[in-house]
Amino acid sequence: MAGSIRDLAPIIVVVAFFQFAVLQQPIPNLGGILLGLLSVVVGLTLFIQGLELGLFPIGEAMAVAFARKGSLFWLLAFAFALGFGTTAAEPALIAVAAKAAEVAAAAGVVGASAAAQAEYAFYLRGTVALSVGAALVLGVFRILKGWPIQYLIISGYIVVVILTFFAPATIVGIAYDSGGVTTSTITVPLVTALGVGLATVIKGRSPMVDGFGLIAFASLSPMIFVMLFGMLWSAPG
Repeated sequence: MAGSIRDLAPIIVVVAFFQFAVLQQPIPNLGGILLGLLSVVVGLTLFIQGLELGLFPIGEAMAVAFARKGSLFWLLAFAFALGFGTTAAEPALIAVAAKAAEVAAAAGVVGASAAAQAEYAFYLRGTVALSVGAALVLGVFRILKGWPIQYLIISGYIVVVILTFFAPATIVGIAYDSGGVTTSTITVPLVTALGVGLATVIKGRSPMVDGFGLIAFASLSPMIFVMLFGMLWSAPG
């Protein structure tokens, strides 16, 4: 718990400074804020312990097991399923997709009915989850082959820039935000464990050099896929 308090200390100092030194006002509902802060500290402590005890070990163990099994198909299938499943369950993505559907309905991009908005949010979430699954397949293949990551990342962002000029303006911002919400509480631990586990067990690979980078693919690919989704959704007919 001491580590969580230390991590939250800068936020507390910043808020307190601006509240007392700049705004020069007492903190409203101090009791509720202190209770909420305590809840955050406890929750963050339990979350970090859960990562260390559960998600990181199981991600690394499964990556090692599939690599030692020697089946490329099952290793790539596991990577895709892991990316798709964790992203589809990502709370941040669920929230962003729901808000995007609501705003799209207000802009006339989709129907105003709840069913139309739910359909749009469902397909948007599915597109992002599919993109992360595909990104992990590419990332795992990169680790296996030892490809330099910088060329793949630079090429991907060139594609993002090109698509930005052709995608509907209503989807561009959503696409860029989709790249951020996929790197959150559920996806990051398992994806990182997958990369490090693979790089550890494969001969000639360095966990430091080759084990990291999957998160970059998981952040980049949704921007491409969501802009393509927007282009297809807006296409006539």
